[in-house]
Amino acid sequence: MSVEDTIKEQVTTHPVVLYMKGTLTQPQCGFSANAVNILDACDVENVFSVDVLADSEIRQGIKEFSNWPTIPQLYINGEFVGGSDIVTEMYQSGELQKLLTA
Repeated sequence: MSVEDTIKEQVTTHPVVLYMKGTLTQPQCGFSANAVNILDACDVENVFSVDVLADSEIRQGIKEFSNWPTIPQLYINGEFVGGSDIVTEMYQSGELQKLLTA
């Protein structure tokens, strides 16, 4: 299976997917920690997370897949939502909560 196929499978079989540096319990950068904290604040359960530091092919592949240069990257229901800044703005406006409950 190609990296692109792996990523497609991950984002389409899990409702909420976070590509991040580190894990949900031990984020390895502030931006990833911010995304985890926001998902926690939204009471999201069963986040499927992918530690891009553990797989260099996924780390590069997700940037190409989304055409987005930075990590973390959040996907909801198969759709790319954005990185840390966008997720923060959407959370502050209430837009993220609506998307998560749709």
